[in-house]
Amino acid sequence: MDRNKNKPTVMVGNGSMNYPAFHARSIRQRDAYWREQAQRIDWHRPFHTVCDTRNPPFAEWFVGGQLNLCHNAVDRHVPHRPDQPALIFVSTETCTEQTLSYGQLFVEVQRMAAVLRAQGVGRGDRVLIYMPMIPEAVIAMLATVRLGAIHSVVFGGFAAHSLATRIEDATPKVIVSADAGSRGGKVIPYKPLLDEALHISKHKVDKVVLVHRGLSPAGLVEGRDIDYKQARSEVMDQVVPCVWVEATHPSYTLYTSGTTGKPKGVQRDTGGYAVALAASMDQLFCGQPGETFFCTSDIGWVVGHSYIVYGPLLAGMSTIIYEGLPIRPDAAIWWQLVEKHKVSVMFSAPTAVRVLKKQDPDCLKRHDLSSLKHLFLAGEPLDEPTAKWIGDAIGKPIIDNYWQTETGWPILSVPRGIDPSLTTRLGSPGFPMPGYDVRLLDDQTGEELTEPHQKGVLTLQYPLPPGCLQTVWRDDTRFVKTYWSSFANRPVYNTFDWGLRDADGHHFILGRTDDVINVAGHRLGTREIEEAVSAHAAVAEVAVVGVADELKGQVARAFVVVRDASRVADDAGRKALEAEIMQTVDQQIGAVGRPSRVYFVNALPKTRSGKLLRRAIQAVCEGRATGDLTTIEDPTAIQQLQDAVLR
Repeated sequence: MDRNKNKPTVMVGNGSMNYPAFHARSIRQRDAYWREQAQRIDWHRPFHTVCDTRNPPFAEWFVGGQLNLCHNAVDRHVPHRPDQPALIFVSTETCTEQTLSYGQLFVEVQRMAAVLRAQGVGRGDRVLIYMPMIPEAVIAMLATVRLGAIHSVVFGGFAAHSLATRIEDATPKVIVSADAGSRGGKVIPYKPLLDEALHISKHKVDKVVLVHRGLSPAGLVEGRDIDYKQARSEVMDQVVPCVWVEATHPSYTLYTSGTTGKPKGVQRDTGGYAVALAASMDQLFCGQPGETFFCTSDIGWVVGHSYIVYGPLLAGMSTIIYEGLPIRPDAAIWWQLVEKHKVSVMFSAPTAVRVLKKQDPDCLKRHDLSSLKHLFLAGEPLDEPTAKWIGDAIGKPIIDNYWQTETGWPILSVPRGIDPSLTTRLGSPGFPMPGYDVRLLDDQTGEELTEPHQKGVLTLQYPLPPGCLQTVWRDDTRFVKTYWSSFANRPVYNTFDWGLRDADGHHFILGRTDDVINVAGHRLGTREIEEAVSAHAAVAEVAVVGVADELKGQVARAFVVVRDASRVADDAGRKALEAEIMQTVDQQIGAVGRPSRVYFVNALPKTRSGKLLRRAIQAVCEGRATGDLTTIEDPTAIQQLQDAVLR
């Protein structure tokens, strides 16, 4: 086995190469650059081709190479750091904590793998994981790839119908689940949802491995369900070696929303993903072996896959698995964990910061944050007021980053691990990361926009760098049609996001191309209006949608959560603040961007991952059915919208 652990020959992080030159080399000398980055991981068999581009828009990375993702995340670290914490589990829901060292994780992953192997799981089989944020969920992911199988994690608590559609598409041999999760002190039973989904699904699953937490009754279906605790006790000493797979072998599928009712299964490879994440941990996050990484996401989403599980473990770091809210028991809990576990890198979402913004500011001052180097934020565009507020509050650099489920790791950010002199700019996620050939195109002509401050569609040139999706699971046609067919005679990957670039190369994301508002011939991005509304000091959160209008085609309507509810306690207060916000928008982008109305609500409808349900908001405004709301965090938010519109 070739276990090359040396750093790439390209020097990074010492200022010896400025970033524009570094990035240009990653594009112009693509194969040489990625061959160097591939030295960051262990290869069982060396690859013979860095990138096979014979079948565009498909690309295969590190062809001929063999490796195992679990070996690189766990096994290779055991000789060097057996006693270092690997997984640090904290649940403020159940008031429990557990730490697994790399040595202990190595053993536990083999036990889970032995249980799965006993159910017939092998190379290429699918294992669907439907679990809360507990150590067994991460262990199940690692055990699956250890066996050469493919995991498909479904966000815990998804409704039965949504879960059933994913079961039908992934066709798993085994499902790993739990009796229940918990959120905000409320137990969420998983087993009844899973049983209903399996009843609905046309695909019949052979076995269900169930982790009992003691939170909710969960009867086992005879002949199908297996109690994990019992099964684990029977394989305590089994050794399960890693199954070596081709670099192009799928590691997982992860479902993301689409324009049709059928979910898109983003299919990720093994070798390209491992190399890309290993490089990003150093180049972007400046994470070092032995340090602690705290990502506040969930393993049901791509951020959790990449930066709760695989990225930190590939880098030999300790990673925190957190089950709970950012404000329970109080808004200081995250910072308490930073102090206790000496977190060096933290990754969260702008939505979470906006939640903290409404809490007691003293919570941000209670704990020692001296270990923290950076706070990274992603998930939706980071507005300037939010970025400035959290940066000032904790006294740490705030680094935005922009990417998608499809890409698996950031497209845009500020990689100070390569060039420490790189600057951030409020409202901008930064520069293209190495390997991403980013272009802004005119949405009508497809022509490249090269001048500063020209608004265009953000696209990526072929081939996508390693770590990005290979295809849509079992649907190559959909992959090509969805992502590569937007511009005639120009095979580029469409992110479906508006963007612009300033004179210094900082990129700005202005919102989805399908969230464009055309007001009397003026094309406006909802993101632009939201940014302007957020500039008012009273605004904590805002969502802007385009609503059909007989005269103008569309008009913008804004829904605002205020920091002080007393300001909008009566009609007079609401009208006064609405007028102030209108004036603020006038000052920010002009009267053309002024919303036709500003409504005040206590909460905006969001998914459990924190993303706004814009289409549901638009439907309420237009008096249409809101559609499927199974993923909504707070069902009362829709009623609040309806009440505000009718008031």
